Amino acid sequence: MPELKTDHSEAALSGAHSHGQRAYVSSRADRPTSFDPQDIPVPGGREEEWRFTPMRRFAPLFNLEAVQAATAQGGALTLSASPVAGATVRTCPRDDQQVGTVGAPGDRTGVVAWAACQEATVITLEPGAQLAQALRVGVTGGDSLTEGTWSAPTAQHLLVRAEKGSKGTVLLEHRGTAALTQTVEVVVAEGAELTLVTVQDWQAPSVHASNHRVRVEGRGSLKHVVVSLGGDVRICSDFGYSGEGGRVDSYGVYFTDAGQHQEHRPYVAHTEPHCYSRVTYKGALQGDGAHAVWVGDCLIGAAARGTDTYELNRNLVLTEGAKADSVPNLEIENGNIEGAGHASATGRFDDSQLFYLRSRGITETEARRLVVLGFFNEIVAEIGVAEVEETLMAAIERELALTGLVSARTEPQTGSEQPQA
Repeated sequence: MPELKTDHSEAALSGAHSHGQRAYVSSRADRPTSFDPQDIPVPGGREEEWRFTPMRRFAPLFNLEAVQAATAQGGALTLSASPVAGATVRTCPRDDQQVGTVGAPGDRTGVVAWAACQEATVITLEPGAQLAQALRVGVTGGDSLTEGTWSAPTAQHLLVRAEKGSKGTVLLEHRGTAALTQTVEVVVAEGAELTLVTVQDWQAPSVHASNHRVRVEGRGSLKHVVVSLGGDVRICSDFGYSGEGGRVDSYGVYFTDAGQHQEHRPYVAHTEPHCYSRVTYKGALQGDGAHAVWVGDCLIGAAARGTDTYELNRNLVLTEGAKADSVPNLEIENGNIEGAGHASATGRFDDSQLFYLRSRGITETEARRLVVLGFFNEIVAEIGVAEVEETLMAAIERELALTGLVSARTEPQTGSEQPQA
C-alpha cells in the first residue's frame, strides 16, 4: 500500500498515479490516487467505488470547471469558528507546506476539491494544549438548485492538526443548502488526543461529498465521529498510521429519510506495528427511497504485527421502502496480530423488545421511539463530550418526529386485545 505521506513539492504519491482510464482493483489499498484531475476522470457509475451512488445527484461535484469558478468567487459557503483557548483557526494558501501532506485524493470528488481550492482553513490544537470546551466550526450553505442546476457548486479544504501532547474536541457543523465537495485533512501528533466530530445536518436538496484523510503519528489517539442527518452525503474516511502504537476509534451515526442517500466509506490502513482501530457505525432508515450505504475496508499490512482491529455496522429499517447496503471487507497480510474481525447486520424492529414495552402499558409510538433511541444511545454515549451528545440525541429526536412512528396506531386497545409489535 502507498504511504499516507506526500512529497508536497511534487504533489503526488510515489507510484500512485494511474493515467487515463482507471483499471479495476480488487483491493482498496491498490486504488489509484493523485492530485492531478486528469488522472481521476469522471466516473460512469459502474465502477466498484461508485456503484451504490446516485450519479446524477453527485454529478455537479465532478465538474472541475464549474466548481473551480464558483469557489474562486467565494462560493455559497460561510465559515465561522468559536475561539477557544489553546486552539487557532487561520486561512493559508493551498501551497502552504502543511497542506496536502496526508495522502492524495482517491476519487473524482476528492481531486476536484483539491484542484478547485486555492486556500485552506487550518485548525490547530497548540502543543500541550488542553481544550476546556469543544472548538465549534460552522459551515453554512446558501446555494440554490434551479431546474436541476446548482448556482455555485463549491469546494472546501480543511486541515485539523493536533500538535504533540494536545487534547481537545473539534466539532464541524454543516447546515443550510449547498453542493459541496470537501477535503478534511487530519494530523494527530505523537501523544495527542483528538476528538473530531463532523455533523451533516443539511437541508434538502443539498449534496455533500467529503474526503477525510487522516494520519495518526506515534502513540497519538483519534476519536473520529461522523453524524449524517440531512442532505445527500458521501463521506470517505481514510485512516493511516505513522509509527507504532497509534489508536483510531471511528464512530458513525446516520438517519436516512425518504428519498435520501447517505453513503459512508471508512478505510483503515494498518501499515505500522501495534496499532489499534475500532470502526462502529449505526444507522436508521425511514421512508420510500431512503438508501444508506456503508462500505468498511480494513487492511492489515505485512509489517503491521500486533494489530488489533474490528469493524461493525448495524442498520435499523423503520419503514417499508427503505434500503441499506452494508459491505465489510478485511484484508490480512500478516497473521501475527492481536485480533481482527468484522460484523454487519440489517433488520427491522425487534418484536420481543416492542412486546416487552407494550405489555407494560407503553404505547406503540412511544415503544418504537424508545427502541430507536436506545439503538443510537449506545454509540452516541461513546463520544464522551456531553454537549455534543446532547445535541445529537436532540437531533435524532427531531428525526423521529418525521418518521412513520408518529402515524403508528395509538388508539386504545380493547380488553382482550394482545399487544402487537
